[in-house]
Amino acid sequence: MFQCKICNSTTSKMSDNKKNLDYYRCQNCGFIYLDNAYMVDKEREKAHYDKHENSFESLGYVEMFEKFIAKAIEPYLKTIESALEFGCGSGPVLAELLRHRGLSVDQYDLYYFPKKVYEGKQYDLITSTEVFEHLKNPISILTTLVNSLNSDGYIVLMTQFPSAEDKEFLDWWYRRDITHISFFTPKSFEIMAEKVGLNVIQIIKPNIVVFQKQGKKIN
Repeated sequence: MFQCKICNSTTSKMSDNKKNLDYYRCQNCGFIYLDNAYMVDKEREKAHYDKHENSFESLGYVEMFEKFIAKAIEPYLKTIESALEFGCGSGPVLAELLRHRGLSVDQYDLYYFPKKVYEGKQYDLITSTEVFEHLKNPISILTTLVNSLNSDGYIVLMTQFPSAEDKEFLDWWYRRDITHISFFTPKSFEIMAEKVGLNVIQIIKPNIVVFQKQGKKIN
């Protein structure tokens, strides 16, 4: 059986026989990931993202981010001047909402804003919403974010936490997105944080985790 990508512990296999997909759930931290053999290629992934209608015209989308800011960012806003929106998508609504609050905001996205503007820079805040569930190597990406964060800065992630029950996971709407390959529990995020020099300072169920940087740059 495969080892967990987060904590290297034993995993158990879950199979979706209808769609012919296999997943592995860590028996220690609860992290779940899709077998590499079933991951879509970048062309299909980009085509899937192109179907999203994420803009200021989508009132529900904007409201989601307003609530996200109120819950996870405003409590720390007095200490934040600069921010990076990592994985902003084609319509960087969150970046604009943060600018409206007086922050200087850079934006990056693998497909839509591919220039790595964060290289050589550090920020007080990094947001990454609905991104980590798409990542094959999440610890590597989290390390990149930590190295772009000022001392005592914040990383705020949004991604849905999975059920502890296999059947509920396999019936879960969020799991059925063909580009969603990684699913994190609060415990898996705590282990990741310890590995890369972060502290988990807030968990907001069902889908938000707030980290704060501690210590030196991670290599």
